[in-house]
Amino acid sequence: MSDSESIAAGYAFTGPALDLGALLWEGACLPDAQIRIPLPMLNRHGLVAGATGTGKTKTLQLIAEQLSAQGVPVFLADVKGDVSGISAPGVTNDKVAGRAAEVKQQWTATGFPAEFYALGGIGHGIPVRATITGFGPVLLSKVLQLNQTQEQSLGLIFHYADTKGLELIDLKDLRAVVTFLTSDEGKPELKNIGGLSTATAGVILRSLTAFEAQGMADFFGEPDFDTSELLRTASDGRGMVSVLELPAVQDKPQLFSTFLMWMLADLFHDLPEVGDADKPKLVFFFDEAHLLFNDASKAFLDSITQTVRLIRSKGVGVFFVTQTPKDVPGDVLAQLGNRVQHALRAFTPDDQKALKATVKTFPNSSYDLEEILTGLGTGEAVVTVLSENGAPTPVAVTRLRAPESLMGPIDAATLDAAVKSSSLYGRYAQAVDRESAYEKLATAVREPQETPKAASKSSPKSAKEDESMVQQVVGSGMFKSLARSVGTQIGREITRSLFGTARRKR
Repeated sequence: MSDSESIAAGYAFTGPALDLGALLWEGACLPDAQIRIPLPMLNRHGLVAGATGTGKTKTLQLIAEQLSAQGVPVFLADVKGDVSGISAPGVTNDKVAGRAAEVKQQWTATGFPAEFYALGGIGHGIPVRATITGFGPVLLSKVLQLNQTQEQSLGLIFHYADTKGLELIDLKDLRAVVTFLTSDEGKPELKNIGGLSTATAGVILRSLTAFEAQGMADFFGEPDFDTSELLRTASDGRGMVSVLELPAVQDKPQLFSTFLMWMLADLFHDLPEVGDADKPKLVFFFDEAHLLFNDASKAFLDSITQTVRLIRSKGVGVFFVTQTPKDVPGDVLAQLGNRVQHALRAFTPDDQKALKATVKTFPNSSYDLEEILTGLGTGEAVVTVLSENGAPTPVAVTRLRAPESLMGPIDAATLDAAVKSSSLYGRYAQAVDRESAYEKLATAVREPQETPKAASKSSPKSAKEDESMVQQVVGSGMFKSLARSVGTQIGREITRSLFGTARRKR
């Protein structure tokens, strides 16, 4: 058996699979040697990498289309604003027809069912919001760029708010609690569990102020988005493609990358264990993945690693999309069983170093990968995936298929119409600002001022006067009656996940 036949045999799966393209061998495309990914292996995670302009986005689109066609919901982060076309049929031309003929693809213009979202409503899509409580201290620390000590202090603040029934819905709620805990009345509250230094509180408050000044307040609030919406299928049985519009927040990379991680962590809370399933429940594409890992704390990286490792057993596959495998920490990279590596450039010493590091992440093969990776054309990639029995397939240089949906954005009017006709629009479009920590603390502080004048004439040695303001507040009937909408009672802390995000009642 020749080398090319041996590679082709490694992709001759018997069960359902996604078709990526045809094998390239010695400069020739072999249309009968199809390169594929077994459908059950899509929850073993993956990496799509390559330099700018090499076709990563089209690869995402190609995989997403086939997943949807097989009834698997897909989540796509639309960083550049050109993925919305997946909802519309593609347009044929000589280039598309030529590619289809080369790789033995029966190309048919097809649009796929899609929902369009936007962070906090900045953009055309259905607003995606999270409460501060739901987001949690670990992810919020990443967004605010806090150090480890400040992150621990923020966790202490969340702990206090949980135990006292103070709902942290938006940024003003968190600011109110921090301000209270650093006031003369509030300082004793945390004294026995480490306290909150004035300097650390000042950093947190300044970070919150700067964050809000950048227009970030809209991302936190209610109604908070139920991530189970991402698991839906269309009436015809195809998986729903959820497209999160991100171009409007491209200059806030830590925000959108951390929001994507919040979505994944929230899904992790709620999904039951399924083990090895016939197909994934959801495949999540994490574009511009390097932004998630830049300047991340060790605790944050450990949480990502553990989430990626464990969410596989809940039927969710995660694909990280970035320029080189070096952008992803080794412990996370080790979890990614499916690899599609587009061309790399080697113009500088750093590029050369990244190229050599990338080659070392692939199994041994008969290819000269250093030469191959710098010579790949657009829409070509080096592929290795997990076979049906979980073993790595041979490395295969592949000419990829063309997506069947529109390779570009749909027009703004069509997008707006799709958003407003969605069944989810009425549920999430309008922001809600209900009573939460800010209002409750303001009311509690005012309470002593509203007591009858006679009370102020009581003996200075009375027990009531000996109490601090915070004791009066915490002991008041108003404070005791506070209850979370999610069912948490005073004195009972919310159970939190690896990222500190709160579990919600569905």
